[in-house]
Amino acid sequence: MLEEIVEGRIESHDILDSRQFYLAVKRLADSLSYGTDHSPFLGSGVEYIQSRPYQFGDPIKLIDWKVTARTRRFHVKEYEAPKRMPVYLLIDTSASMTISSHHRTKYETAVFLAGGLGLACLERISPVGVLGVGGQSLHVRPSLSKDQVMQWLYRLRSYRHDEPTSLGSRLAELVPSLSQRVMVIVLSDLHDDKALPALKRLAAQHDAVVLQIRDPAEERLHGVGFVRAREAETGAAFLARSRTRWLDQEKLAQELKKTGIDHLVIDTDKPYSSRVRQFFKMRNLLGRGAR
Repeated sequence: MLEEIVEGRIESHDILDSRQFYLAVKRLADSLSYGTDHSPFLGSGVEYIQSRPYQFGDPIKLIDWKVTARTRRFHVKEYEAPKRMPVYLLIDTSASMTISSHHRTKYETAVFLAGGLGLACLERISPVGVLGVGGQSLHVRPSLSKDQVMQWLYRLRSYRHDEPTSLGSRLAELVPSLSQRVMVIVLSDLHDDKALPALKRLAAQHDAVVLQIRDPAEERLHGVGFVRAREAETGAAFLARSRTRWLDQEKLAQELKKTGIDHLVIDTDKPYSSRVRQFFKMRNLLGRGAR
């Protein structure tokens, strides 16, 4: 009986079966990819390195005519192969993500965003992996496998209402295991005191982005005076004023900006796909980080 209470499944957005779930995520991926002329998932692309003397079999279109005219010997341009920066999606599966005052939970929003970003990464030929930062063990290393993305997406459709948060500790474990520079996209409500210090350490070596997902009730509760509540992950009871914000949003944004971490707040009761697309397009972060 207890299992029925603490377990849940993403079934909204008219998602009745696996095919409809895939189509919904694919639409989001297409939306995120649309209009991104400079791919945020493919680094700086093909870059000129140097010119060298022409060798038999070299394509004529690669001839460097300026150097050839200056030296009076045929030279061809050499280019650097595209740099593909691996992307890690850190998805918060903790209890606070599954409690909602709106028909769409923070957890559901995070899963759909992760799916859209994951498929968009693959379209830009960037390996993508996932790490759960809740109670369940979920760690999939970056790859270019679409089947792998769909497997962890379907696994994330099911969730529990009693998972603790582990964003800070999972970040601390992830960083030493990374053998190359990666991009880490965090999808969380940031209800973890250890998260900010861990994010700062991550950003010192890697590219970091935070998509903070927020429920309308976290902004403020109107017309209800004091609120007696229980923290979803720890079970601790507390008393708060209705106009008290759960997080010091201004301070959090300043700390992330100071560390060089790009940050976007996504409210579950508002459309988000166009904002996320514009966010990645305007910041041009992934291209910068791949250099």
